[in-house]
Amino acid sequence: MAQLSGVPILILKEGTERKQGKDAQKNNIAAAKAVAEAVRTTLGPKGMDKMLVDSLGDVTITNDGATILDTIDVEHPAAKMIVEVAKTQDDKVGDGTTTSVIISGELLNLAEELMEQSVHPTIIFRGYRKALLKSKEILQELAINIDINDMKTLMQVAETSMNSKLIAGVKNHFADIAVKAVSQIKEERGNNLVIDLDQIQIIKKEGKSLLDTNMLDGIIVDKEVVHPMMPKLAKNAKIALVNSSLEVEKTEFDAEIRIQTPDQINKFLEEEANMLKNRVTKLKEIGANVVFCQKGVDDKAQNFLAKENIITVRRVKRSDMEKLARATNAKIINNIYEISENDLGNAGKVEEKKIGDDNMIFISECADPKAVSILIRAGIEHVVDEAERMLHDALSVVKAAIELPYILPGGGASEIELAKRLRTYARSIGGREQLAIEVYANALEIIPKTLVENAGYNPVDLIVELRSKHETEEGNSNGINIDTGKPDDMIKMGVLEPLSVLTQAIQSATEVSSMILKIDDVIAASGLSKGPEL
Repeated sequence: MAQLSGVPILILKEGTERKQGKDAQKNNIAAAKAVAEAVRTTLGPKGMDKMLVDSLGDVTITNDGATILDTIDVEHPAAKMIVEVAKTQDDKVGDGTTTSVIISGELLNLAEELMEQSVHPTIIFRGYRKALLKSKEILQELAINIDINDMKTLMQVAETSMNSKLIAGVKNHFADIAVKAVSQIKEERGNNLVIDLDQIQIIKKEGKSLLDTNMLDGIIVDKEVVHPMMPKLAKNAKIALVNSSLEVEKTEFDAEIRIQTPDQINKFLEEEANMLKNRVTKLKEIGANVVFCQKGVDDKAQNFLAKENIITVRRVKRSDMEKLARATNAKIINNIYEISENDLGNAGKVEEKKIGDDNMIFISECADPKAVSILIRAGIEHVVDEAERMLHDALSVVKAAIELPYILPGGGASEIELAKRLRTYARSIGGREQLAIEVYANALEIIPKTLVENAGYNPVDLIVELRSKHETEEGNSNGINIDTGKPDDMIKMGVLEPLSVLTQAIQSATEVSSMILKIDDVIAASGLSKGPEL
């Protein structure tokens, strides 16, 4: 609405809601804080779990920040920005989603207090940016370089990521699987080390226990052999990957064939059978005893293949075909007549097994496979799903630790040390930006404070004790021992996290909080909800 000579002029469409200045800022901050509070109690080994029920009534029980925020239906636009922080964190490094969201909420909470003291949002924004840049420098100084082949350290990194999960009792077993899987698929391309987690196939099946989860040095195909007379086991398998059908191909245009005698019908059918037999003969001649076909396999072709004792699987997914190629070193062939012995892959064993109610094909004992499978087992569906989420975090942090081989002590140790050094840095800046940097340092301490609260201890006493420990040089790696409620050396305890996880968490948190702080006008179309509720 504007005024011209006392006559109101309508600028925005009728029904549009607009909030300006402090009202808009407070509204946005309240929404962001609500999201942070929703996941805050899940942080740490003693964190609580959330039960999420979707619109269809399906239940998910988890304390994984990314899963919680992805499942809940967030309405407020500022709250959606916080959810995006979690998604970005999960996409970039796969862990630390809850940490990034909690820090975002605390940065906004403390910024609101500064704004009430008449500190302009732009000053806070500048202070936060300086604090972020300094934080990255400090974290690089604190980080410890590791050997990417040091399995013990990588195991500790994986276990730390799983400490807070619902099924942390089997973290040692899952950490071992995660380290072996990531180490197996890593590749050197020029001077770069490439790890593609999509090359780790995860299959979930209910039944047995979590300790029956295992990694296969090969691929699992969720199919069964096409013909009952085919063998169920092949050792020293020679594998052909065929991206075409083993069927009589139809013509691209309509054709009419005039048949006048029964002999002509027989010849026609014999010729069709010969076409299929020639393809099977070609596979047999080059020594293939296992065939994975991306398309269909005709009944006659199945009979010919069964007679030659060639295990055949049809309609295999393209993604599985690509993984099979990487695992067995086979080439995917479009024309069977062009296939040669050099195109075949190798595996020590190909076997059809019954897992639960389903038959599956296990391609195992591959030599140096660059794609592997992990079969997750557990008694009930909820536990299987949570085990998959736990394994995702473990695989992600191991990947992060290998790609950028630096680690930091966990348990809040890095955040306490970072906050201490930022306060020293703030004094060198001066002015009102100093207040923003000090607030930034205080916001980082929300992580150790939350860990303590979720474990049931007094946060005030323990944080003071931790600060005191960090005043000494040898106390830099002291964090919270959740079992005793006392400071302890996190490196000696094996509580370690990759440098990239914490760096990404504080970067994402700083960027989103700065963005929300700079919004002083919210113009919402009619019909949209503007409240801070989730």
